[in-house]
Amino acid sequence: MCRCPAWCANLMSMRNARVQRKTTETDVSLEIELDGRGETEIGTGIGFFDHMLTLLCGHAGFDAKLRASGDLEVDQHHTVEDVGLCLGRALKEALGEKRGITRFGWALLPMDEALCLVALDLSGRPHLSYQVDLPVRLISEFDPTCVREFLQALANEGDLTLHVKSMSGENPHHVLEAVFKGLGRALRAAVAPDPSGRGVPSTKGIL
Repeated sequence: MCRCPAWCANLMSMRNARVQRKTTETDVSLEIELDGRGETEIGTGIGFFDHMLTLLCGHAGFDAKLRASGDLEVDQHHTVEDVGLCLGRALKEALGEKRGITRFGWALLPMDEALCLVALDLSGRPHLSYQVDLPVRLISEFDPTCVREFLQALANEGDLTLHVKSMSGENPHHVLEAVFKGLGRALRAAVAPDPSGRGVPSTKGIL
């Protein structure tokens, strides 16, 4: 049983955010509830990316409504990156001062022959270490090089330290599925209530 104080329980019931980003390249709107059931309505115009985001939210337990339109006639980079920026900002806003959370999360996620390690810290210090080698070819019309840009944007705007390492895998679809599922599981652990009932999970008193 969680021993979090009443103020912690109240915070956990209000962890949601709504963000929008509109530029000459993209128009993105996102509503997110951290303490949901993984229910999503996602449409970015990039089918494979929608699938990966659905997996991420499903394994994180986040409810999300996401709509994005972008200059896909140019490439997918702008849309994918701006979705990452919005997700990072929404995560940061929903967590507020980060009182009562676990803070750290990690997952070692298998997907058939693929195995991926994802570890993160809601540290307030943006950093991405991305060690995933994939062949530079489209996966169901999706450019796999955009995944790094998505994760970098998420780390930058969400102020989190993120390490992603592919341990094995031959099928690019399986590798990226392990990445996104692993990220979801790691986020689920990091935003979960800390059973110790502490306030901000830092010896400095702030994150």
